[in-house]
Amino acid sequence: MTTELLINAFDMNCPVHLSPGLWTHPRDRSAHKDLTYWTDLAKILERGKIDALFIADVLGVYDVYAGNGDAAIRHATQVPLNDPALLVPVMASVTEHLGFAVTCTLSFEPPYPFARRVSSLDHFSNGRFGWNIVTGYLNSAAKGAGLAQLTGHDLRYEIAEDYMNVVYKLWEGSWEDDAVLRDRSSGVFADPRKVHRVTYEGAHYRVDAVHLSEPSPQRTPFLFQAGTSGKGRAFAAQHAEGVFLTGPSRQVIAPRVADIRARAAAFGRDPGDIKIFLGVCIIVDKTEAAARAKEAEYRGYVNIEGALALLSGWTGINFSEYDLDDPVRYVKNDAVQSLLEGLTTADPDKVWTVRELAQGSAIGGPSILIVGSAEQVADELQSLARDTGVDGFNVSYAVSHDSFVDLVDLVIPELQRRGAFKLEYRPGTLREKIYGAGRSRLPDSHPAAAHRWREPTRLAAE
Repeated sequence: MTTELLINAFDMNCPVHLSPGLWTHPRDRSAHKDLTYWTDLAKILERGKIDALFIADVLGVYDVYAGNGDAAIRHATQVPLNDPALLVPVMASVTEHLGFAVTCTLSFEPPYPFARRVSSLDHFSNGRFGWNIVTGYLNSAAKGAGLAQLTGHDLRYEIAEDYMNVVYKLWEGSWEDDAVLRDRSSGVFADPRKVHRVTYEGAHYRVDAVHLSEPSPQRTPFLFQAGTSGKGRAFAAQHAEGVFLTGPSRQVIAPRVADIRARAAAFGRDPGDIKIFLGVCIIVDKTEAAARAKEAEYRGYVNIEGALALLSGWTGINFSEYDLDDPVRYVKNDAVQSLLEGLTTADPDKVWTVRELAQGSAIGGPSILIVGSAEQVADELQSLARDTGVDGFNVSYAVSHDSFVDLVDLVIPELQRRGAFKLEYRPGTLREKIYGAGRSRLPDSHPAAAHRWREPTRLAAE
């Protein structure tokens, strides 16, 4: 039986997401990401039955390279960067089914106002909103938030656990399902007896408040997580419904997938409830030769310094201190620990040079680059899913919107012919589109369920 894949598009609200220099391509629209850019993209993706638009985000500027943000600013390397959450209601207004997964960093915003914004977005999208939970990795973001430096990697995840307890209590435990009456005859909008003050005091956060939003269609948004370190995988196994992984090869990705699912089972969750998406970048055309020619054309627009600015930010290594042919070895720090670790695991004997890292990540970043005809791309996607156990893919672009049009017009029809991609959307919320009817809310096995309102137990009279 053919497995039906899940597919998200992957973008960012800035000129350069993962392909530095490609904004200068004459057909690329990324230099001016106005509302028309996003509404056009949403319509393209919905035409292709794409599951969700996954929008990356980062707070701070990539300033590790050369010790400043000049290279990032010069080459528009994820800066200027506008708020991704504001795009959701606009795109939701021109679509009916497309989901929206937005990256929001929890390290620099109190959970109380954040919970309201997320509930609002779930309301405005009719339950099609997802949150990609991240803790951040740039010191420049910490300094912008008034901190001396970024909190250590493992401590960030401990703080995140506390944060999740607060937002779960607000989303799941403040308003009962039947609290809102909207009774015009009595003039009562909501029953205050069914709206409860949330109190919580943890190691890092405390709250004493009523959630400001009535329950949204999903209550808690569809939860994504993108950390692939050991701490990140443990966090994902406990909280995430969708996990975004990157990796250079099957032998790196497959153990990470197995590890997340095993950890989920240990937490009492169904491992199949975690949908794992692998990052890929696709260059496709009607023939392999045409696709290879397209790749060669795209590589003529690559900007190496922009790529190194990204790599420096991701790894915490200042690549301006290296010559392009200098070797690079894995260094453990508080940045994105899994990137270089994955490369060394994939080929322990391989010594990567700075040039190879830059060129290898210049189109699609750390995503796996797939180049070929629609048939070849479909073969590779199915093979990757079979060999690694992932459920689907986050597909980044080289040239927007061309890359997404090619995905929708060439790759999706081929997958549909094979029975490997849906012909129509399921009805309902984003969670129902992924899991099926009746799954609009999180299951009882999820840790958020422990924070749902329950009538206090009364002792029997003696």
